[in-house]
Amino acid sequence: MRRTWGPRGQTPVLKEHLTWNNLSAIGALGFRPGHPQLRLFLSLRPKAVNSEAVIAFLRSLRRHVRGPVLLVWDGLPVHRSKAVRAYVKRQAQWLTVERLPGYAPELNPLEDLWANLDACELANFAPDDLDQLARQVRRGLRRVRRRKKLPWGFLQHTRLVTRNEIPYLHETQ
Repeated sequence: MRRTWGPRGQTPVLKEHLTWNNLSAIGALGFRPGHPQLRLFLSLRPKAVNSEAVIAFLRSLRRHVRGPVLLVWDGLPVHRSKAVRAYVKRQAQWLTVERLPGYAPELNPLEDLWANLDACELANFAPDDLDQLARQVRRGLRRVRRRKKLPWGFLQHTRLVTRNEIPYLHETQ
């Protein structure tokens, strides 16, 4: 919820019909050190994220990213499931996984993405169905992708990369 306005003496009321587990997202920020492009990958799905969804996301990621991938994961339990661990092990030729420390949202750039979407497109937004919610999230993602420096800001905020690895900082110097 964000501050909003309403007629004097009338409290604005937003009716929300959805719960947090109705629409889930799996996402990744992808970049190659020294290259100016940062890519945002996101998969929206109904219901909670499960092992099959994570594996499908990784397969899709493989189709879109050439070369080796270092995946930095948070502590979501599904990331540690037997099926996901077995899949990751079979993909060792291109995929390396590093885990973030337990409960470290400040190290996850996607947390900053969600905070940004919550502050803009999702602020005071009360969708009637999952399709409306998904459209609004995609609208926000298009805005973030258009602002080339914004995703780099999410990554820079984590301090997982050095200032020298962020291309747009060199453009102005």
